[in-house]
Amino acid sequence: MLTLYIGNKNYSSWSMRPWVLMKQAGLPFEERKLRFDDMEAASPFKQAVLKINPAGRVPVLDDDGFVVWDSLAIAEYLAEKFPDRALWPRDPQARARARSVCAEMHSGFTALRSHCGMNIEASLAEVGQRVWKEQAEVRTDVERIVQMWTGLLAQSGGPLLFGEFSVADAFYAPVCMRLRTYALPVPAQVQAYVERVCALPAVKAWIEDALSEHDFVPFDEPYRKHR
Repeated sequence: MLTLYIGNKNYSSWSMRPWVLMKQAGLPFEERKLRFDDMEAASPFKQAVLKINPAGRVPVLDDDGFVVWDSLAIAEYLAEKFPDRALWPRDPQARARARSVCAEMHSGFTALRSHCGMNIEASLAEVGQRVWKEQAEVRTDVERIVQMWTGLLAQSGGPLLFGEFSVADAFYAPVCMRLRTYALPVPAQVQAYVERVCALPAVKAWIEDALSEHDFVPFDEPYRKHR
């Protein structure tokens, strides 16, 4: 039995990736959520995660006692375990390109991630306007995402980055959440892709769960105070 350990759905972008991938692909798994806190070494969250993952982070996939951590490693493991689900594109060149853009997400876009943390239930358009004006690195990150998505959609013909749903769409789902929360300016075709991702059953389910948490974690709320 597959068990996926995740953090708060409202905040945990890294957890969202494998959860959406598994849910959308129809893979059977059990979800176990570990509530975020201040992330200090002695915190309940950190102590709980360290019992299953020596890196002390979520997401973590447990396959009958065999543990895989890191969202990209989890995606690769699942793709090999369930080859019939075609989690990566079937075409070799498209598959290589999908891996490239996922690796770029995995290691890049640090300005966007730092200044626009995922917060699904919030509406932070004013923050987004300020960040867009003051943070050139965020504008650069978004410009690269627009360039990437526009090119991939033009090549694949849509509706998703590589035509059919793949790991790439799961990896960029949290970016779609950020673009919506902070109302960052993107072209119409990119906004249309964001809406298509948000309409995927797995993404809709994640959003609904995030909205139902009602769990304010100050560590993840740099722009707001608890009301």
